[in-house]
Amino acid sequence: MEIAAPVDSEVKPFRINVSDDVLEDLRRRLRNTRWPDAQVVDDWSQGVPLDWIRDICAYWAEQYDWRARESILNRHDQFMTKVDGLDLHFVHVRSPHANAMPIVLTHGWPGSVTEFFKMIDLLTNPTAHGGTAADAFHVVCPSLPGFGFSAKPRITGWNVDRIATAWTALMLRLGYRRFAAHGGDWGSAVTRSLAAHHAQHCIGIHLTLALGTRPRALDIPTSEETRALQEIKLYREGGSGYARLQATRPQTVGYGLTDSPSGQAAWILEKFYEWSDCDGCLENYLNRDDLLDNVMMYWVSGSAASSARLYWESAKSAARAATKITVPTAVAVFPREIVRPVRRWMEMEFADIRQWTEMPRGGHFAAFEQPHLLAEDLRSFFGTLH
Repeated sequence: MEIAAPVDSEVKPFRINVSDDVLEDLRRRLRNTRWPDAQVVDDWSQGVPLDWIRDICAYWAEQYDWRARESILNRHDQFMTKVDGLDLHFVHVRSPHANAMPIVLTHGWPGSVTEFFKMIDLLTNPTAHGGTAADAFHVVCPSLPGFGFSAKPRITGWNVDRIATAWTALMLRLGYRRFAAHGGDWGSAVTRSLAAHHAQHCIGIHLTLALGTRPRALDIPTSEETRALQEIKLYREGGSGYARLQATRPQTVGYGLTDSPSGQAAWILEKFYEWSDCDGCLENYLNRDDLLDNVMMYWVSGSAASSARLYWESAKSAARAATKITVPTAVAVFPREIVRPVRRWMEMEFADIRQWTEMPRGGHFAAFEQPHLLAEDLRSFFGTLH
């Protein structure tokens, strides 16, 4: 699929600069939170424990230093440009190595571009981190439409295929006619769509979640398939309520989350606890500042409803005809992924799986939790495609 010539191709520098009024309003709301009664169990089975989220929100209100964090987040060059009528925010960091491979990294929900910030230097400047110039990437990290500082779509139709087309237009605008792609969560669906519909521009793809891959007809399932079927069952029965709500009533969900920072934090951080490889303590791998940086991407932009609409768009999209992915593909399987990918299932859809890595640790938020492991896997795969 060729991309139409852009009407407005201006790329404008962007810096995160949240007003003092927004920050003071946030602190006031946190201090005046009307809390529910506590759960009646001693674990997370009823949701985020009251004492835990109160402690996080107290830290957010009284100790979290947004101005210092804002400066850290602004250390990477960021931009805005209009694609398909929508202003898109993106991070773009060029490697000092001229022959670096362009790569687009796509986040999901409840993540943001901040997930990738620990990994950007590892990819763009590998010689400073144990790699060689041949390992270098020019990195582009767009914020999904309706997420963070990207504009909120005012019309329906912004599904993963339209996003993949917008990403292709963005990469072409930046001068990258062929590029690599990586994604997890919704990012895996966007990356799969890039490979399916824009293969002429796609050097290869790297995934951490096989979103959309379905179990094949099983006679005697392998141990890997049995494990995955059990993970699917557990997710559907006990972990997918958020997705059902966002796929059916994103607007209704948005009212409470947009009005209450403690509510927004609980909605997001429950999934970070549940889906990360944290051994029962979320701060084992992700500190409070990192976690709150990500929550801030939703709070300051008021994107609770608009980000949830991607679930609605996906649920409403017409069934996509099966398309065999022929571009080179790599899969990194992290042990605490929601549903760990199954190679035999993926081979029905991906014709050229060249690398399959079983990671020793890490979960759904791979770049956030284990940036060095993920960066090394990207290097080892895309290094074969130069």
